[in-house]
Amino acid sequence: MAKFPFLFSFLFFALIVSGNHETQRTVISKMVDGVRGKIGAIVDKNSRIGKEESLAMLMAVEDFNNVNDQNFSFVIKDFKNDPNQAALAAEDLISMQQVQVLIGPQTWEAVSVVAKVGSENKIPVLALANDIPKWATERLAFLVQASPSQFNQMRAIAAIIGSWDWRLVNVIYEDGDFSTAEVFSYLEHALKDVGAEISELVSLPQFDSNLLSNELERLRRGPSRVFVVHTSFKFGLHLFQTAKEMGMMEKEYVWITTDSFTSLAHSFNVSVNSLLQGVIGVKSYFPENHPPFRKFYRRFCSRFRIEHSDEYNHEPSIFAVQAYDAVRTAAMAMSRAQGKAHRLFKFIKLADFQGLGGNIQFKDRKLVPANTFQIINVMGRSYRELGFWSVELGFSRELGKNSSTSSSLKDLGPVFWPGGYFETPRGWAIPTDARPLRIGVPTSPMFKQYVNVEGDQIGNNLSFSGLAIDLFKATLDNLCVPLPHKFYAYSGTYDDLVKQIYLKEASASNGIFLFCLSKEFDAAVGDIAIVSTRYEHAEFTHPYSEAGLVMVVPAINNRSNRALLFTKPFTLTMWIVISVVNIYNGFVVWFIERNHGPEPEGSMFSQAGTMLCSSFTTLFSLQGNRLHSNLSRMTMVVWLFVALVITQIYTANLTSMLTIQQLEPTISNIETLRRMNAFVGCGRGSFVKGYLETVLHFSTEAIKNYSTPDGLADALRNQEIAATFLEVPFAKLFLAKFCKEFMISGPTYKVGGFGFAFPRGSLLLPYVNQALLKVSETGRYRKLEDSMIAGEKCEDGEGKDGSPSLSPNSFFLLFVLSAGVSTIALTLYVYNATLKSNLQQNTIWRLMIAVMRKWGNHRRRFSRRVSEEPQTIPNNFPNVENVQSLA
Repeated sequence: MAKFPFLFSFLFFALIVSGNHETQRTVISKMVDGVRGKIGAIVDKNSRIGKEESLAMLMAVEDFNNVNDQNFSFVIKDFKNDPNQAALAAEDLISMQQVQVLIGPQTWEAVSVVAKVGSENKIPVLALANDIPKWATERLAFLVQASPSQFNQMRAIAAIIGSWDWRLVNVIYEDGDFSTAEVFSYLEHALKDVGAEISELVSLPQFDSNLLSNELERLRRGPSRVFVVHTSFKFGLHLFQTAKEMGMMEKEYVWITTDSFTSLAHSFNVSVNSLLQGVIGVKSYFPENHPPFRKFYRRFCSRFRIEHSDEYNHEPSIFAVQAYDAVRTAAMAMSRAQGKAHRLFKFIKLADFQGLGGNIQFKDRKLVPANTFQIINVMGRSYRELGFWSVELGFSRELGKNSSTSSSLKDLGPVFWPGGYFETPRGWAIPTDARPLRIGVPTSPMFKQYVNVEGDQIGNNLSFSGLAIDLFKATLDNLCVPLPHKFYAYSGTYDDLVKQIYLKEASASNGIFLFCLSKEFDAAVGDIAIVSTRYEHAEFTHPYSEAGLVMVVPAINNRSNRALLFTKPFTLTMWIVISVVNIYNGFVVWFIERNHGPEPEGSMFSQAGTMLCSSFTTLFSLQGNRLHSNLSRMTMVVWLFVALVITQIYTANLTSMLTIQQLEPTISNIETLRRMNAFVGCGRGSFVKGYLETVLHFSTEAIKNYSTPDGLADALRNQEIAATFLEVPFAKLFLAKFCKEFMISGPTYKVGGFGFAFPRGSLLLPYVNQALLKVSETGRYRKLEDSMIAGEKCEDGEGKDGSPSLSPNSFFLLFVLSAGVSTIALTLYVYNATLKSNLQQNTIWRLMIAVMRKWGNHRRRFSRRVSEEPQTIPNNFPNVENVQSLA
């Protein structure tokens, strides 16, 4: 009841007014001493806003009269920031001053009563309050909002908060400001879009300093360090002074002010700026470089300096601009109405012109919402402009088509924060009166190496160990702040454990779910698989283990094809290449050395067989001292080197195959399991059972649960189940212990790894993730995992896979070397043989020519001797001696 004193005063005033309401006359435009009409205004002359508005409205009337040759008068009433006084001022302006239009006050409390008086008298009221409830224009028929709605400003504030991923925000506003309900509704939705929420929505009284201090102390003890201040300048200044005294303007605090406070930043003196160091402000934007405003700016500064010499700064703000445009709107409508009251309100709603603050146009009796805001940062003796935010572009350094834009304020440059730091605050802190975090730990894990809870579970003598516990402690050691915590055993399923975090979140109020008192848990640590269904109840850190689900089946020794085991060291292609290279090299050596051996005898096939046998046996039987050609010796040296290397590698690979146990899976894929209608196993309480049913389509009856690795191994040995499905980290441990009996078969199914669970929207989660990454990057997690697996490693070692067969790719250079040298030797031999053959042919040809010439000469001489002697024809052939002499 104490929050609404002005309402009771207004009701009393309404009773008085209602008594003579019927005697009041409807005010229309009248000619009084040559005046065509009057414009009334209600302002708080003691405030900076009121001073600027008064001068701006007076200048607007003067400018309109001078330009349009009109004779409108202007009357101002001071309501001293009291709604009751505003109602009285409105009644006086209407009944006594006979104004045709009222320019309303800056606050909604004063506007509401002024608009009621104006509507009863059918006098348009142009309100300068930024935030007017939606219902106001429906109930108050003559109310027009002459200042742009600031709803988009809430989106700008949310974008600032989202730039640094702050999760919780405290919002402070003045008690009695009933227009904030819709504004904060917009802010709440805008914050959700960036993953944040309102932690505390605090209404502070204007005149109770003790209550103000108590509320700030309560907020100081809370987790959020981000504050949004939506107050008037006077009250905001008092708020910051109190916060300064309480140490809340230091490092790690974030303060963001809205337009109602920030738009007067130009009027801050040095003492105010020193108080507001590091504050980020959002203020309305208007085109300050346009010629009409520059002209208005010079005249306003000159007159304001004369009339208010006590003010620190004489520049006009957005409030002066809006007041100037409101009076101009009223004057233009009055000029068009020509004294007809029923047309005046219509022409006000139809206004459409370019004012000092931008385009003036009304929709549903409200000025078009502002969509561009300026972001400032108080630093030093004044403030600096960080940039702009607009609905269309987001953040930008400048406004224009060619300006670069960003969705984050931090991309516009460094920000100066409270306490004199450029380092971005975390936005949260552990409350001073917070108890240690309650960490839930599962007590029935399948693999104790990850989580092991020992001791009685009803007392306090519990010990927690395992890889997950050690990793969580190492992660906390890397946090930027110490985090008190305590482990609590939980004997339910993993899904129920995650739901306990959700129940804690649901039982918290105002979003402070990390530190409120509850019987449930603040987080859960263990071998908790990250699956989508659990995200409904909690959020998880990044996976700290390898992700995936595999099928483990019994393994059998591979004793098939033992007769051909000697061929396994090399692939078939390798054997073919070895044979070809052997034959080729043997042929080259045989071909070069063939003239030094016996001539081949027999048929063609017999000779070919002799050549192939020689080419193969040359490598083993032919010694270097039996080779006659250097070319064949060169070929043989390279050939022997390659043969030696291949022989040694073959021997090593064959030895490995003979000594290492060869294992093969009994089942290669899940299709075989389905055809067999076989039973499969999984860990009790794990998500795997649901995955097998919904994804891999195993029937519920075919799935058996086991609580220990030994029980699972016995079931596989006894053929109770044909296969088991384990997460990859568990499969590593299981095979490390039973490496000679079981093996992984089939593909790896993609599922989330293990992680730590926190409440949704947890402030800690981003920092825990960062610390967890540090632990992984330093190799600490790998050491913990290797140490855990080493304790389970088989003494005989693993050996699931045998040595692979070698292909020609492994010996490519050797084969090229051998074949290349043989080819070179063969080429040189053929070339030399060709040269010798050509030389011999030339010699024989010359010899034959000489013999033929000699034989021809001898024949001619013989013919002449015979012709000179008498011819006698013998009856018999001549004797042998004569024939030989002829020859």
